[in-house]
Amino acid sequence: MKFIKGLITLLLLIGGTAYGIYYFGTNKISENVADSVYNELENTGQLDEIRQVINNDPDIKQFIAEGNVDTSNLPYQTKEQATRAIIQKVGIGELQNMQSKYQNGISSHDIDDILSSLEGKFTQEEILALKVIAYEELNK
Repeated sequence: MKFIKGLITLLLLIGGTAYGIYYFGTNKISENVADSVYNELENTGQLDEIRQVINNDPDIKQFIAEGNVDTSNLPYQTKEQATRAIIQKVGIGELQNMQSKYQNGISSHDIDDILSSLEGKFTQEEILALKVIAYEELNK
């Protein structure tokens, strides 16, 4: 009986540790990725171009014009939640593949493929939430 209690306790500790690593790990990863992408975009001068694209997005303009600045009705309110959702729906392997394509130079055809792949994995509401989070992060 002591063996079973010890085994259950050990499994609970391992499970709790794994969940903690996943939860806090995705937060740390999202911060690191956001910082590195931001710095890279800033250094290459593409940050202003991305700001213009996001600021001119009709979905975001409509969202802000309707007074829906309150993001509580969106599926993701923070970049950490968005990062977890992206990791779950897209997967780390595919994200790394996208990153390597970007670093090696990406064609407009590759961009279209990535966007269509992402549109198939996320609902329109989730995509809007990701756009709003990107808008908020870029306009801090």
